[in-house]
Amino acid sequence: MSPPGTPNNTKARKLSSLAEYATKRFRLAGKAYLDSGNPFFAPLDTLRGEAKRAGRRFVSFANYDYLGLASHPMVKAAAMGALETQGIGALASRLVGGERSLHHELESGLAKFLKVESALTLVSGYLTNVTTISHVLGSHDALFIDELSHNSIVSGAKATAAETVIFRHNDLDHLDFLLREKRANYRNALIVAEGLYSMDGDVADLVRLVALKERRGAWLLIDEAHSIGVLGVNGRGLWEHWGVDPQRIDLIIGTLSKTLGTCGGFVAAKMEVISWLRHTLPGFVYSVGLSPVIAVAAHTALQLVQQETWRIERLRHNAGLFMSLAREGGLDTGPAIGRGVVPVLFTDSLETLEASSYLMDHGYYVPPIIQIGVPKDQPRLRFFISALHTEAEIRGVTGLLARKAAKRALPEAHSLSAAP
Repeated sequence: MSPPGTPNNTKARKLSSLAEYATKRFRLAGKAYLDSGNPFFAPLDTLRGEAKRAGRRFVSFANYDYLGLASHPMVKAAAMGALETQGIGALASRLVGGERSLHHELESGLAKFLKVESALTLVSGYLTNVTTISHVLGSHDALFIDELSHNSIVSGAKATAAETVIFRHNDLDHLDFLLREKRANYRNALIVAEGLYSMDGDVADLVRLVALKERRGAWLLIDEAHSIGVLGVNGRGLWEHWGVDPQRIDLIIGTLSKTLGTCGGFVAAKMEVISWLRHTLPGFVYSVGLSPVIAVAAHTALQLVQQETWRIERLRHNAGLFMSLAREGGLDTGPAIGRGVVPVLFTDSLETLEASSYLMDHGYYVPPIIQIGVPKDQPRLRFFISALHTEAEIRGVTGLLARKAAKRALPEAHSLSAAP
């Protein structure tokens, strides 16, 4: 008999090291797809430099710099100025370590731009969803989320004590049915939807969502991560796209890493809500404040969104051109509406990897989306369209994909015609 405290040998043999466990999980996640080459984690600066020296083209459709502000001279100058005067980091939680005037200026600018009362910035857009969703709901509450919600929303759902109820993607009849059946069982209910869905490029019907939440006595959170700078005449997001009063939305979540070209996130709402969150939101209270360098860069980018409005118009033109050329070429763009995000869907993962590699060989960087982030039967190349993309680049990449798709279809057509 083993002495007390000795692990059972049979059970011990079943346990693996963390490295063995990680290897197994990586294999299940699709490691085999990488055996012929890894299309991910590309060193963009190195690739751009090599292409420039060789006189080759290198165009990225993988970065969500929608309005082309990440390298704007004014944004870089503002960041360098803050670096000299403020230093790099905030050095503590703003609650206990104090904050910089730059934080207030950015948050006031965001609130004014979104036409809401107040806003609060955090160091991560992903964290903003996780901490906000898990904080505002309790054990007697319910959370209603779209089945295609971003992982940050799903993680927030897992972290909350509330019950999570999933409705079919953009199916507001289904959401209404679920609210009608379940709402009375809970103290509070929060509906979460996205402004522009980052994998499909489609949008929620905000007019109906607001009517639903008001009729059923629920709150509404809209994640505008991919829609700020993209939707609406002035780039203010989903509410402007649909012509809805933003005051009717309880929580607006956004990121600084897309249109504003930096990093971090924000939550915007009525003054009373933000005042409460400033003193209680775990992801804000227990985390360091936004870097002054990032805060001033994001604020400068936000001002440029409003000053250089041609960028929004150019993005709309470029995305519309991409959509029309893709569809003319027989490419499947799914439910995308033709704004900042446009997917091209494929039948299987290997075909998607092959298409990504083909484009890379011709100077276009578009990594495949397989296994993680989308259903396994819906692999795709996801194109982020920017105001800085040229018409030649858009025609070039869609033309390459269309020709490749046509060549792939030829053997299938011959095979079908030869069949008895």
